[in-house]
Amino acid sequence: MTFGALIGLVMAASPSRAEPPIRSPEDAACRLEARAKVFVAPNPRGLELEELGLQIYYACMKRLSQAAEPVQRVGRRHSRRHRRR
Repeated sequence: MTFGALIGLVMAASPSRAEPPIRSPEDAACRLEARAKVFVAPNPRGLELEELGLQIYYACMKRLSQAAEPVQRVGRRHSRRHRRR
């Protein structure tokens, strides 16, 4: 066996960082968004790619959860009907 094949076999046998299973369509969408934007997003603080990807993911999840929340209606004022005398 060559050295490269041996390293490939070791890398494939040991999962380095497995992601947790996808829990919802929103989770899947935000994971895709984070993967797509991680290399082009501004990174002024010099974060690692994983940290930057997590920020993008959590911002997406927050945005989607706020959009999914039902709009709370303001309490109505019921007008009193005047009694006819």
